[in-house]
Amino acid sequence: MCGIIGYVGEKNAQTILFNGLKRLEYRGYDSSGIAVIHPLKNLPSIRKAAGKIGALEKLLKAKPLAGSVGIAHTRWATHGEPNQFNAHPHADCKNEIAIVHNGIIENYEILKHQLIKEGHIFRSHTDTEVIVHLIEKFYKDIPLEEAVRKTVKFLVGSFALGVIAKKEPNKLVGVRLGSPLIVALGNKENFIASDVPAVLEYTNEVIFLEENELAVLTKETCHISDLKGKPINRKPTRINWSIAQAQKNGYKHFMLKEINEQPGVIENLLTSRIQKGTNRISFEEQGVPEDKLKGIKNIFIVACGTAYHAGLVGKYILENVCAIPTSIDVSSEFRYRDLLINKDTLVIAVSQSGETADTLAGVREARKRGASVISICNVLGSTLTRESDGVIYTHAGPEIGVASTKAYTAQQVAFYLFSLYLAEIRNSLSQEKINKYIEGLRQIPKFQERLLKEQDKIGALARRHSHFGSFLFLGRNINYPSALEGALKLKEISYIPAEGYPAGEMKHGPIALIDEYRAVVCVAVQSKIYDKVTSNIQEIHSRRGRIIVIASEGDKEIKELTKEVIYVPRTEEFFSPLIVALPLQLLAYHIALKRGCDVDQPRNLAKSVTVE
Repeated sequence: MCGIIGYVGEKNAQTILFNGLKRLEYRGYDSSGIAVIHPLKNLPSIRKAAGKIGALEKLLKAKPLAGSVGIAHTRWATHGEPNQFNAHPHADCKNEIAIVHNGIIENYEILKHQLIKEGHIFRSHTDTEVIVHLIEKFYKDIPLEEAVRKTVKFLVGSFALGVIAKKEPNKLVGVRLGSPLIVALGNKENFIASDVPAVLEYTNEVIFLEENELAVLTKETCHISDLKGKPINRKPTRINWSIAQAQKNGYKHFMLKEINEQPGVIENLLTSRIQKGTNRISFEEQGVPEDKLKGIKNIFIVACGTAYHAGLVGKYILENVCAIPTSIDVSSEFRYRDLLINKDTLVIAVSQSGETADTLAGVREARKRGASVISICNVLGSTLTRESDGVIYTHAGPEIGVASTKAYTAQQVAFYLFSLYLAEIRNSLSQEKINKYIEGLRQIPKFQERLLKEQDKIGALARRHSHFGSFLFLGRNINYPSALEGALKLKEISYIPAEGYPAGEMKHGPIALIDEYRAVVCVAVQSKIYDKVTSNIQEIHSRRGRIIVIASEGDKEIKELTKEVIYVPRTEEFFSPLIVALPLQLLAYHIALKRGCDVDQPRNLAKSVTVE
């Protein structure tokens, strides 16, 4: 969950590393630190501070670091409190080796006990520090990379490491197992990083390290090998994201920028996937053969968090369009159950980052049982995409805000398109019906743009309700997932207790919570079950509940039940989650803003959950 970056080149390492940390802070912001090899002493000089990287920035201004080789880290705390002592980088006993680490070492207590017996002195309560002392133990008359290879053989858990040392001051070593790490290639400079945005300002030539691979970098060379030392030749991938996409571009927050990017993201996704003139849907990365898809008997969707809610929408879509029994599970539960899957099962794994630890573990378990795996993912070359039989890229561009917005609707669109593609090859829908659905999808960006013009009204409504102590979100049918996602967004960034429920379940418990001190958000767009939803709203109204309704344009009846209505463009119920998502996101954003919360970096959260 942490973010790491390393640099070796000719420029000032502090500046490059700190800029990279700012773009990685969404991965964790409990503390941060930098180590740079001093140009005269060749020793790693370390600066680190608790809290967000603004604290580190102040420290670096007071005590800057000189040198052109270094590593840096922004932390999401697992072992050890989020304070300066536990901040990375960590050093060995003689302060001659420095490391940064993303991951968890599960056997650190055993290793630490043995190292203390051997005379090593520990300064932190982290699991990470055992790594640098093991490197110190082995780093005698062998190269740094060999000491790292020996070290990782003793580690149980997951890790991505960056290592520098006094004895080889012009060398940077990176290694990965279970946590993401990239190598980026520049002109007389090379990098390692947890994620692409950290290096986009300097290069777009990236090598994605595979599991159990090690990279040795100097300013002019890059050597990749496995943990036995066998060389690996892999060409870099050219990343088509621009640095502007990873910046705020005049918006106050990344989250607001990413909310407003959704019409463009969806338009791009539709244009790239639907062939002009024929309305045929193509997925060039979709590696599961059509004959295999024709014989699929059931589908399992696995995902976490917001991606899970997109998957719930996907379940409705797949069963509606393709008539295939579809199940969905939270990844962390999926992997531990006795799974009824086999070679006739298609598993669809959904993850924005492609590095979600539980989802990856679930995919590996599914493949052991013979299932085919397709991933819906945003990040090119991520671990999930490499371990899947096929990929559907959402091409949403970098999503920096911790609370997912544009990735969520892009994942939904991927499900719509894949369902129509599957329906065509399985002959479960006529081409006429497929064309009708495609035309409906093509209207969505236009409707979203219209809705975004009403942001000020939604913001004013949100501020009027920012004082409520808890929220209940209700939806039915395909918008039950919308209720879950609306509640999650509010919890994530405003810290207000919120719960999403199927509206029909309200009388089975949640109605006991309703009074004038709690707000209820109801998704009541025009649908075949509209009367059922309004019946629920009337029950809330009679109990003096404070009601906010998301309704279709032209619905005058709803005004009789509440004055607080967010009108959205009228569309088919089937596509309504793509419209409803935006006001729910804006509601959460403006409530959090009014309450003084950090919407881009909410407490205790990180963007990518790369450890269990």
